[in-house]
Amino acid sequence: MSPTEFSVNGRSYAFSDAPVVVICIDGSEPAYHEEAIAAGRMPWLKDLLVSRGTSWAAHCAVPTLTNPNNMSIATGRPPAVHGICGNYILDPESGEEVLMNDPKFLRAPTIFAAAAAAGMSVAVVTAKDKLSRLLAAGLTQPGLDPAGSGALVEPTNKGICFSAEKAHQATVETNGIDAVMEMVDMDLPEVYSAALSEFVLAAGVRILQDRTPDLMFLTLTDYIQHKNAPGTETANDFYAMIDHYAAALDELGAVVVITADHGMSPKHKTDGTPQVIYLEEEVNRVLGIAGDAPEGGSRVILPITDPYTVHHGALGSFANVYLPDGADREAVLAALEVREGISGVYRSEEAAELFDMPLDRMGDLTVLSDKNTALGRYAAWHDLGNLEVPLRSHGGLGELNIPFFINRVLPAPAETASKAPNGDTAIAHNYDAFWVATTHASLNLVGIS
Repeated sequence: MSPTEFSVNGRSYAFSDAPVVVICIDGSEPAYHEEAIAAGRMPWLKDLLVSRGTSWAAHCAVPTLTNPNNMSIATGRPPAVHGICGNYILDPESGEEVLMNDPKFLRAPTIFAAAAAAGMSVAVVTAKDKLSRLLAAGLTQPGLDPAGSGALVEPTNKGICFSAEKAHQATVETNGIDAVMEMVDMDLPEVYSAALSEFVLAAGVRILQDRTPDLMFLTLTDYIQHKNAPGTETANDFYAMIDHYAAALDELGAVVVITADHGMSPKHKTDGTPQVIYLEEEVNRVLGIAGDAPEGGSRVILPITDPYTVHHGALGSFANVYLPDGADREAVLAALEVREGISGVYRSEEAAELFDMPLDRMGDLTVLSDKNTALGRYAAWHDLGNLEVPLRSHGGLGELNIPFFINRVLPAPAETASKAPNGDTAIAHNYDAFWVATTHASLNLVGIS
């Protein structure tokens, strides 16, 4: 293959002369950009949709969470292939509850590692540092062989990978770049701020100007979406900022794709208090076991759990249930199926096939709540003291629908069509982003400048 073509994880990527930039807006329910456009705050995107770009209905991967979806975009495949099925899991090897941010959990190489191995220049900038170790695998740090051998290899053509959260600590040896603060010319942003995402986009523009990478991934944080509904002044300000930087990337000649890792939904009562089903309590009640986290009881894993729980309190809408030995799984399933607020209960072997997830990391039952309800373990496990506004969160099918924009006029690819278990259909998944921007765009030249 030429340096502008490579294959990884069963997909081929063919690049044109233009650099490719994929922006992942964390937590971007479609209503956010719709309201911002209606308010006149996203003129670049409005113009794109009218005359010189493409917008498709799209789905994210399930669970509709940050780590699984960012790694789906990064590998071009769903969690069943790359193995990252949550921010937090019960490690089947150790039996411990752990954060899933260690590259050892990855089961597939990234597009970034494959592009770099093919001689291309690659840059990845993430908002929170929790993703940087996974995204850096094979790019600036050892990672799975892009050729598919399964071996762990050192990158031979290092790219750039750093987080806005720790931009001041970036070094050439670890991140492929240094002096980031001077390059971006912004103060180091707070983790819980809109500025963290702006830093990512500002860095992306400067890197494209100064280093002209062939491929770039810019992934933001959902701090704003967790705290602000679509159409609010704060949300519209945030999307106006995104519009500004997307326009700058477009002006620099990049093929720009904008998508999201998941949507966002209100999960609170009319009085503003969280609308929660404490699932571990529910399951233990069915099993006739009393108390919080009792010995011999069930164990619920909430894969939304991460180090940044201030804005969601580890309350999402997807859960893995581990039952004690000898428990009647069918009885638990039947009881949960009729529980108000729960949209689906599946034997995990069925859920693994239905949602393209890795079965060995899923437990006995998989439970999804509806769009307006969150799932917890038991009340005492969750610290909700930092919830300053009514709960907004994600994880289930209520947050499946996301935007997908590209600054090119393209036909819809038949091979990426998606139909969800709830009947929703879409043209593509977010993890088709790099394939659409490269192979699909190169084969469909209508509207490419």
